[in-house]
Order: sequence, then structure tokens, then C-alpha cells
Amino acid sequence: MLTSIDLFSGCGGMTLGFAWAGFDSVLASDIDENCLQTFTSNFPDTPFLCGDLSSFKKEDFDKHLNGRKIDVIIGGPPCQGFSLANKRRNQIADDPRNKLFYEFVKTIVWYNPRAFVMENVKGLLSMQSGGVIKEILKVFENAGEFGYCVEYKILKASDYGVPQSRERVIIIGIRKDLDCAPVFPEKSSENEVTVEAAISDLPRIEAGEGGEMMPYGLEPQNDYQKMMRKNSRAVFNHVAMKHTQRLVERFKAIAPGKNLLDVWDTHGAVQRGNPQKKSTIKFSQNNQRLFADRPAPTIAASFQSNFIHPHLHRNFTAREGARLQSFPDDFIFKGMRTKMSWEKGLSQYQQIGNAVPPLMAYEIAKTLKGVLENNE
Repeated sequence: MLTSIDLFSGCGGMTLGFAWAGFDSVLASDIDENCLQTFTSNFPDTPFLCGDLSSFKKEDFDKHLNGRKIDVIIGGPPCQGFSLANKRRNQIADDPRNKLFYEFVKTIVWYNPRAFVMENVKGLLSMQSGGVIKEILKVFENAGEFGYCVEYKILKASDYGVPQSRERVIIIGIRKDLDCAPVFPEKSSENEVTVEAAISDLPRIEAGEGGEMMPYGLEPQNDYQKMMRKNSRAVFNHVAMKHTQRLVERFKAIAPGKNLLDVWDTHGAVQRGNPQKKSTIKFSQNNQRLFADRPAPTIAASFQSNFIHPHLHRNFTAREGARLQSFPDDFIFKGMRTKMSWEKGLSQYQQIGNAVPPLMAYEIAKTLKGVLENNE
């Protein structure tokens, strides 16, 4: 069985996709304690190192690996602050804003895996006029004992059966001594899965209703729902946020595809402490009602306040967000459901929004597995 290490794993979206493709995740790591709870409850056999990756030494990894050879290292190190301010390579590596990317590289240097997969935001390609992606590719090409043949591509989640139009940069490297090139998955789904198709079988609850465990109530309506429900006998994490009557009235006025700005004159946000006056701060993606008959836009970490249910006058539940990310119903999220700004750790909503959609990860993993097995 091919083995993987999952770095910056979050709650485990990439790990799950690779597991579906037949990879054995032998170690994972993330800094967030709520991700630790979610990950270890869903992958109880995978050791998890919780903490800043730079605080771990090779021996911390080795004691969990028992001498096993690592085939693939996967992960999405944050690169938002990546800086090319220092032109000399070692100074770029020393820049604290670049630390997390180089921690990912350090692990590749330790184990010389046959391949790696790195996921990141699409904006990576335009950072510093394309200089950042060039530097990243150069570092990977020279990493470890052999260096890597590296390619990147923007993949769209809805091309792989995910009911979401999220786009991400995927960078794949294959070790140079294997003498083969990275391959990206072909589009696996001609018909896009819509929001309605993804969530219509879930219990129909209003604001403030729902529970951490509920019966389904309806039979699955389509193949996507059958796949999501395959190993689950109940609905978890399906609790709707409580909304004031004022907010519910606002939601009632917002049509599909429209948002808060479209009803601002009547229903706009008010100033904190002064409800008679409108706020001057306007966000275009706040309270956007999704189209039922299209895939969702990108489900980001802030999706709990970004989007309104296509038919109901409330925000999405964590389980509905998980469905839009292609997490199956037996994948249960731990930690606080929502959080206040001063609370530590990622909420269930943030864990879901930060994740790589498992179905997209599966297609990447399946294609990579084919390349590596053909090389054996």
C-alpha cells in the first residue's frame, strides 16, 4: 500500500481523498487543536503531531513511522505572506514569512518521497508578478537527494463531482530518478452537482433548529446523496444558527444570487451601539443567497455568514457546508460549532471551509497512484 504524510492537514480533507484512492496515511500534522480532535476521531489509526511544524525534529516523525518508506507527502502550506524581498536564496529561506513553505520542503528533504502534492490558493500564481511561483518551483526542483520534476495547474472542484466552483492551484512533483512526469486528473464529471442536489435530503430546519445528531427523514434523491450517506445512519453537525427576527426579514428580501447590498436601503447593517443609523461598512459577499440549480461558489472559512440557504431564511449549517465540500455524512466535525474572535482554535465551519474537497483530492490521488504504480 502506498504511504502518505499529510502536513498542514487541517481536519483531513486531503487525507480522506487519498484514503479513498488507497493510500495509507502514516502521519499527519497541524497546529490547530480542534483540527486535531476532528482528524483523530475520523482517522484513529493515523498518528497526529499537533503544533508548529518548525518545532518538530526528524526524530519526532521517525518514532511514529517505524522505518516505513514514504511514497507521497501532501499538504497546503500557507504562502500568503511569501516574500522575495531578499534575492539571495538562503535569505529568502530565512524570511519568517516564508517559514511554513520551507518546513514543507524540509520534510521532503528528510524522506525523499517518490512524489509530493501541494495545494494552494489561485492567487499564488500572481504573487509578486509570478515571482513567488517561480521561486517555489525552483526550490522543489532541487529538493532532497534527487530533485523533482514539477508541474502545476489550476483545478476546479466542480469538474470532479464537488458541488462547488472552488479553484485551487495544485503543484505535483515526481522524483527525478523515477523518470516520469506529473499527471493531473481529467475532468471526471460532465454534469455539475448543484446545491439542491447536494443538500435537499437533509432535514429541513429553520433558524435555531437542528441537532448534533438527527434522523434523515427522507430517502436519498440522487447518486451524490447516496454517496454522501453510504456509511451513515444519521445526520451529524446539522444545527442552524439562531438569527434575530430583523436578520430573518433581511434574508426574506434577498433573492437567489443577490446579497446584502441589494437590499441595503431597507435591510442594511446598522452601526454597533446605534441601531438607528446604517453602517458605512459594506461587504458584497455578506448574506448571498445561493442559486439552488448551480454549484456553490467557494465555501471559504467564513461561509457561516457569507451565504444564505437557497430556500430557507437562514445561513447554512456545518453539515450543509460539509456536503458542498464533498465530506461524507459519517465524517463528524469536532470542536466549537462557531467561535467568537477571541476564542482559540478553528470552529467546525472554519475547518470545513479551509479543507481541500475530498472528492477533488481523490481524483488527484487516483491519478498519482496510477503514475507511481506504472513506475514500479
